Amino acid sequence: MGGSVKDVQSKSELDQLVKDGAPVILHFWAPWCEASKPMDKVFFHLSIDFPHAVFLRVEAEEQPEISEAYAVSAVPFFVFFKDGEKVDTLEGADPSSLANKVSKVAGIVHPWDPAAPASLGMAAGPAVLESVKEFAADNGSSKVAGQSPSSADDSLKQRLQKLIESQPIMLFMKGTPEAPQCGFSQKVVDILKKERVKFGSFDILSDGEVREGLKKLSNWPTYPQLYCKGELLGGCDIAIAMHESGELQEVFKSHGIDATSSSDLKVGDSKNGEGVISEASGLSEKLTSQLQTLINSSPVMLFMKGKPEEPKCGFSRKVVDILNQEKVAFKSFDILSDDEVRQGLKVYSNWSSYPQLYIKGELIGGSDIVLEMQKSGELKKVLAEKGIVKEESLEDRLRKLVSSSPVMLFMKGTPDGPRCGFSSKVVKVLREEGVDFGSFDILSDEEVRQGLKTFSNWPTFPQLYYKGELVGGCDIVMELHSSGDLKATLSE
Repeated sequence: MGGSVKDVQSKSELDQLVKDGAPVILHFWAPWCEASKPMDKVFFHLSIDFPHAVFLRVEAEEQPEISEAYAVSAVPFFVFFKDGEKVDTLEGADPSSLANKVSKVAGIVHPWDPAAPASLGMAAGPAVLESVKEFAADNGSSKVAGQSPSSADDSLKQRLQKLIESQPIMLFMKGTPEAPQCGFSQKVVDILKKERVKFGSFDILSDGEVREGLKKLSNWPTYPQLYCKGELLGGCDIAIAMHESGELQEVFKSHGIDATSSSDLKVGDSKNGEGVISEASGLSEKLTSQLQTLINSSPVMLFMKGKPEEPKCGFSRKVVDILNQEKVAFKSFDILSDDEVRQGLKVYSNWSSYPQLYIKGELIGGSDIVLEMQKSGELKKVLAEKGIVKEESLEDRLRKLVSSSPVMLFMKGTPDGPRCGFSSKVVKVLREEGVDFGSFDILSDEEVRQGLKTFSNWPTFPQLYYKGELVGGCDIVMELHSSGDLKATLSE
């Protein structure tokens, strides 16, 4: 019987359902994600139209094992199974694509019925078509079932152009001016308020078609995007630079846009990354101070579920992995350990979910934002601009040390004051051969002393290197010296 959507409670339960072999469609959602709601409705109607398929829901943050297994870093997210194997995925709120992909794995509902428009799935039933229409209406979409790809592209371009030109100043952002959903969008909103100009905005998280289409139309891969009289000014960095130089004000004036004297355009001044909290937030001064202290306790601060070595949700794990990949030193706070901080930070940051990543006291965003920034290279750029240098691993440090001089000797003591007979012998031989060499006293750094044994797979000291490659210890150096091959070996 159709119309049944089951909530999955464990990875083992999911594995068994997939193993049974029937077509399975898995919907990852989150209660804080607005885009999940209309897609949930479409999902339910599809379960009616495709009664022989199994439709499952997973609350992504509450089932980290399942989310991690399918690399879920943003919702809504769909995984499609057929004959016990994963065959496809879909990210984002795209009902037409969802219907299409479901029909591919689940087959046509009534083979004797004429097919619905291909853009809505070969066998989409009337309820799905109606839901898609409602979704399109809610999101202002002008895309209509049955359009050819070229007419659909033209229709999207026209829609995007109308949106861009709908206000003299138009901001395409994540969230709304009252509730930005990323730190960069927040910054541009604050700048426009400081410039005292009226502006329109569009939440690109509410419409995947606009979000992806505008990237291509503007040839600008990230958000926010700021437009003035239909022309792209740029993203967050450019808006900040133009504002600080006074150029933004000049651009607005040259286009006949004057600052307003309206008193409701007040904006708080954020200093030293401490942030500003609304008087209407209801947070006590004590909690506000505590949150500010936590946020600024490290240049890179992650509020997450669990700890870096043991994340309690897939989204937190994803951000930890990204920071480790970027080799960034960071501190974290387990929001599951303190409900007051957990709830208070949502109000303070105006960000309703976790994880939350801060750099130098400024909110960057959650898992999907951080992942997108890493893919585009924007995260690396922001870290560099904020003076956050990569955390050097011991292996990186050792590689630099062994290559710091063409001939490099790791010894006990110094060439002028050896602390063991073997080190003294090697120093003496190198000087007799007239070889210039650098040295490192392994007694001065226990980390290097122990690390180099593993790095070189050589358990004793001294160790002699030439152009970053291990030559050997005292015995090998003495043999090369006796045979007359030492100087040649160190000058190849």
